[in-house]
Amino acid sequence: MKDKDTLLQNAGINTRLSHIGNSPSDFHGFVNPPVVHASTVLFPNARTMETRDQKYTYGTRGTPTTDALCDAIDALEGSAGTILVPSGLAAITVPFLAFLSAGDHALIVDSVYGPTRIFCDTMLQRLGVEIEYYDPLVGAGIEQLIKPNTRLVHTEAPGSNTFEMQDISAISTVAHRHGCVVTMDNTWATPIYFKPLDHGVDISIHAATKYPAGHSDILMGTVSANAAHWDQLREANIQLGICGAPDDAYQVLRGLRTMGVRLERHQESTLAIAQWLEGREDVARVLHPALPSFPSHELWKRDFKGSSGIFSFVLAVSSPEKFKAKAHAFLDALRIFGLGYSWGGYESLAVHVYLGDRRISKAPTEGPVLRLQIGLEDVADIKADIEKGLAAAKEA
Repeated sequence: MKDKDTLLQNAGINTRLSHIGNSPSDFHGFVNPPVVHASTVLFPNARTMETRDQKYTYGTRGTPTTDALCDAIDALEGSAGTILVPSGLAAITVPFLAFLSAGDHALIVDSVYGPTRIFCDTMLQRLGVEIEYYDPLVGAGIEQLIKPNTRLVHTEAPGSNTFEMQDISAISTVAHRHGCVVTMDNTWATPIYFKPLDHGVDISIHAATKYPAGHSDILMGTVSANAAHWDQLREANIQLGICGAPDDAYQVLRGLRTMGVRLERHQESTLAIAQWLEGREDVARVLHPALPSFPSHELWKRDFKGSSGIFSFVLAVSSPEKFKAKAHAFLDALRIFGLGYSWGGYESLAVHVYLGDRRISKAPTEGPVLRLQIGLEDVADIKADIEKGLAAAKEA
């Protein structure tokens, strides 16, 4: 096994994805780990029960199935430990609760995932945490926003819906100088295209619902910590009693095996669509960090190894009062694209995004912002469907 681990450290990503998080010799040679359903775990004697001196003690604290997925995520992240939680949002809220207390100040990027903002503005503020939103392009300038009671800086790159990039390394360096924990929602890139802990992040967050699972049928989040923050994260998770289900862990582990090849296809198709949309007169702007025209492109090019399958574009609409009607006409004309809020699955999805809650990183003014998840369908068919939407918007 040690020889295999050494080999995998230097192997290509698809080789690693095919072999991390499984140990057939532990399970009579079966390639995949068993799905272990457990609440009660028995102890051989009273002394062991008192000291909990065995690997498994209760279902909420892990099973061979959930451990297999955690081991795989740790191998991808380079993390000291990973917890599994029931959703991507829980993957954000658990570390916030783990590292923030009443009287603390938290800096949250203004292009943050919408439900994260709601949690901050309701639950965290009710618990006495001071929330401040900052410009995603602030970089090392975040030092001007750090207060004596700042305890956490939350990042997300690219930002939700408008895809601004952040200088994660610069932000982390400044935050650590002031004793702050740095968290990052890295769902868009996955650890294949960006490894947050390599850029100074302490806590890497993913909605495994998206690309790791990959089939629009699982809800799960992963939270991975560096060595300095693992014990506190793990302890908070145990205290909150939040855990991922073994059936879901098994499905995500299975999804990981093909995540590399799926992401390659998502990336290739999405760039083709984004470049095509850039050349259309009925499109004001395309918001995709891998496009040279995008303002944050150089940051993406410097730090990221690839791009995934979700981006936005701004429909060219002259009158603000027509934004919603044009956006709805576009969406209602689509047939291959589904209208849904998630992404990362095999099917294309579209949504008219809401940006009215932004404080600093304001919404584009040229027209409504439409977010597209480009699935695994053929590019020609996806383009034809988008053309139907654009034609309908023109007539609306």
